Amino acid sequence: MKKLTRILLPLLVLGLLAVPAMANDHSEPKADIVDTAVAAGSFTTLVKAVQAAGLVDTLKSEGPFTVFAPTDEAFAKLPAGTLEGLLADTEKLKQVLLYHVVAGKVMASDVGGLSEAKTVQGGTLPIDTSYGVKIGGAKVVKTDIETSNGVIHVIDTVLVP
Repeated sequence: MKKLTRILLPLLVLGLLAVPAMANDHSEPKADIVDTAVAAGSFTTLVKAVQAAGLVDTLKSEGPFTVFAPTDEAFAKLPAGTLEGLLADTEKLKQVLLYHVVAGKVMASDVGGLSEAKTVQGGTLPIDTSYGVKIGGAKVVKTDIETSNGVIHVIDTVLVP
């Protein structure tokens, strides 16, 4: 029994010392929306489009913003030539990208009573929570990726106004 106590007591003390350090780690996420998207590695097309549209500084600003971020796979589902056409037309590209952004920080838990979301572009996205969550017809595949200036929800389809 003494041998067990000599082993467990130091482990218990170390565990108790670690709890306050973990409990106080409620710091804000360090990376903004753009840096978080870059680090994820699955939004390279979105990041390229944001850069081409000149929206990097906007999405790095204080916000807060809610971004419905299409993955590279979502962009790959666009008809042939669509992405290239958007990248060549900066104003149209900007409108498409801003259609994926809502002012404010909207977490998944906030969606329950909502039927639509007003985008920064000026359009309205319908919200359907009957089978999972769909925004503007796109399936939300991952929610609540918190950033220093908002939140990202991952979607499986590019939204077009």
